[in-house]
Amino acid sequence: MSVDKLALCIASFGIFAYLLAMKYSAKRFKNWPLYRLVLFVSGTLAGLQAVSGSVAMQAHHSFVYHMIGHLLLGMLSPLLLVLSRPMTLVLRALPQSGSKAVSHLFCSRYARLIIHPITAAVLNIGGLWLLYTTPLFHHMHQASWISFLVHLHVFAAGYVFTLAMLYSDPVAYRKSHMYRMVVFIFALAGHGILSKYLYVNPPAGVAPADAQAGAVLMYYGGDLIDLILIFLLCWQWYQTAAPKTSLPATKTAE
Repeated sequence: MSVDKLALCIASFGIFAYLLAMKYSAKRFKNWPLYRLVLFVSGTLAGLQAVSGSVAMQAHHSFVYHMIGHLLLGMLSPLLLVLSRPMTLVLRALPQSGSKAVSHLFCSRYARLIIHPITAAVLNIGGLWLLYTTPLFHHMHQASWISFLVHLHVFAAGYVFTLAMLYSDPVAYRKSHMYRMVVFIFALAGHGILSKYLYVNPPAGVAPADAQAGAVLMYYGGDLIDLILIFLLCWQWYQTAAPKTSLPATKTAE
């Protein structure tokens, strides 16, 4: 099976599973918000474009389109999917025994390590540095299985990093907003420095003008999506820190 067809099958299965989980969740809880389904479908389609859509086709010959794919698959798609809260929906849809098994998996030592903000940032930004500063970028255009694994890592690392910043789904522990913000600033710096590096040092086989255009897109496009993530993180922080208002207590008759 080709990478395009495999990606299409995975995307179709994901949307079907999400709809099925919504159906079973509604049997025990109130209806799942429709806008979260819209977020999930939008995130899935955004990621699919980077792997099997027109963007993916052009990315073989254009570094600009390759970078569009990176922004879609590694940043926008993970953000939309994280906001759709798929793991929370799964926990609501499964029977009690299944929910306990999934919760136990979330609390495992491996899950705690992966979802740690620093680990997630290293996997996300470090993976991009490895891709663009080594022969891996050249090899991914020569072998379809390498290309698939690279795209899979870009998406998974982007998803885990976004989840580690927002904690929209249940996690074993939660770092403070200040801690996550500091990690995010360093990750943002690493992404920006990489884009500037690519502007001056194009990957092997990429024309300088094409690399410069792609690097500019990576810098400003990435900042735009990161700005949304910053807003959401700050909004969560504000809601947590905001004092809880309550009605004044009525005096009791003496």
